[in-house]
Amino acid sequence: MPVELVEKKLPGALPVHLVARDGLDAAGLAPAAIAWARANGFSGEAGRTLVVPGENGALGGALFGIGDGEGALAVGALSKALPEGDWLFASVPAEPELAAIALVLGGYVFTRYGKKSGRALRFDLPAGVDAGRVRRIADGVFLARDLVNTPTSDMGPEELEKAVRILAGTHNAEVSVVKGDDLLDQNFPMIHAVGRASAGAPRLIDMRWGQQGAPKVTLVGKGVCFDTGGLDIKLSSGMLLMKKDMGGAANVLGLASMVMAAKLNVRLRVLIPAVENSIAGNAFRPGDVLASRKGITVEIGNTDAEGRLVLADALALADEEEPRLLVDMATLTGAARVALGPDLPPFYTGDEALASDLAAASVVVEDPLWRMPLWRPYDAKLSSKIADINNVTTDGFAGSITAALFLKRFVEKTAGWAHFDIFAWNPADRPHGPAGGEAQGIRALERIISKRFG
Repeated sequence: MPVELVEKKLPGALPVHLVARDGLDAAGLAPAAIAWARANGFSGEAGRTLVVPGENGALGGALFGIGDGEGALAVGALSKALPEGDWLFASVPAEPELAAIALVLGGYVFTRYGKKSGRALRFDLPAGVDAGRVRRIADGVFLARDLVNTPTSDMGPEELEKAVRILAGTHNAEVSVVKGDDLLDQNFPMIHAVGRASAGAPRLIDMRWGQQGAPKVTLVGKGVCFDTGGLDIKLSSGMLLMKKDMGGAANVLGLASMVMAAKLNVRLRVLIPAVENSIAGNAFRPGDVLASRKGITVEIGNTDAEGRLVLADALALADEEEPRLLVDMATLTGAARVALGPDLPPFYTGDEALASDLAAASVVVEDPLWRMPLWRPYDAKLSSKIADINNVTTDGFAGSITAALFLKRFVEKTAGWAHFDIFAWNPADRPHGPAGGEAQGIRALERIISKRFG
C-alpha cells in the first residue's frame, strides 16, 4: 500500500493540522504557521492542503482544510497531496478510524498495466484505531477495485473463477464450480442461456467458508464480465465501461475478504454467476422464453437485461438454504443512476430492521446508500402474455424498482434479503479513491455483519 499506517510512534513525523473554515486561530498553530497560511490564502476551505515550511528550509508540517465539517473520508486527499515521508495528525480526528481508512484508500493506484505507484507515505496510526481492521477494510476495497479495473481480456469468466480461488486459498475456503452444459444438467438454465454465446464458458462459482453450525450469510454477485447487450446490442459508447458489469461480483468478493479476514462467526457462502453476454449464432433472442431454476418461465423482452436472469438462478439456489442474511449486488440498471447518480446506490429490502441498520451503517461509515421501495403495484408491469413473467417492462418507467421486483420473485423463503443496484465506478477522482472501479455498500454491510454475527 502506498500509504502505510504505523502502530509505533514515528520519530520525526511531521504534523498535519486539521483546520475548519476560518478556523486558523482555533487550530493551535504557531504564529508563523498562521502567517504562512494567510499569506497563501488558506483559510480552512474543504479539501485544500498547504505544506508549511520549517526551519532551515525543511518541512514543518501541513494544514488540511475540513471546511464546515466535511466527512472523515475527505482526509483521503492527503495521500495524494502530502510529500513523501512520515506524518501524524496533530490532534486526533473526530472519526479516527474513518480517517485512517480514508488515508489508505486514497493512496490506491491500479498498477497492473504499468502505472506507477503513488507517493510512499507513512502515517502514525491515530490513538484507539484497530490497525488490523483498517487493513481488512482496505484490502477488501482494493480487491473490488482491482477486479473491476481489469479489462475483460484478463477478467473473463475463467479469470474471475481464478480470482475466487485465490481468495479462497488465502482463507481456507472451499470452491465448487458448475460450468458449461453442466449448468443445464444441474438446473441453472438462465445462467447457461445468457453465457452460451461466449468463447468463455458460463459458470456458477460457489465459495463456502466458516463453521457448519454458524449463522448462514450468503452473498450473490452479478458476474457479467462483459455485456455487449446481446442481440439487442448496445451502442459503442454504451460498451466502453462494460468491463465493470461484473462489479457486483467484485464487491461481494471484497466483502467476503473482509468477513473472512475478521474470522466472523458466520457460515459464509458466495455465489457468482460468471458469464459474458456475447453475440453468436446460439445467443438467446428477444422473444425467447427461458426456464429458470425456480420453475418460473421468463419471456425475453430485451437481451440487454441479462443481469437479472443470471442473478435469478443464483438467488433461487441461495434461497433454498434460507440463510439468515441474503445480499445480492449488481450493476443492474441505468435507471438507478438516473434516479440517484453514480455515488448513491439504491438498495431494496422488505426487512424493516435490515433497512434501518443499513441506513444507519451507511451514515456511520460514510458509505452512501439510499432505500428505494419494492413498490408492488409496479409488479404487474412485468407481465407476459405467454410466460409467467417478462424480464423487462414495456413503458421503461421505474427500471431499477421493476428489476428489484423481478429478483424478489426468486427469493421466497429468506426474510433477510437485500438487493443493491450499484455503479461500481468513480466517474472522477474522489478524496478516498481515484476515477475507476469502486467498492460501494460493502463497508456498510461489513459493519452490519460484524455487529450481528461478530
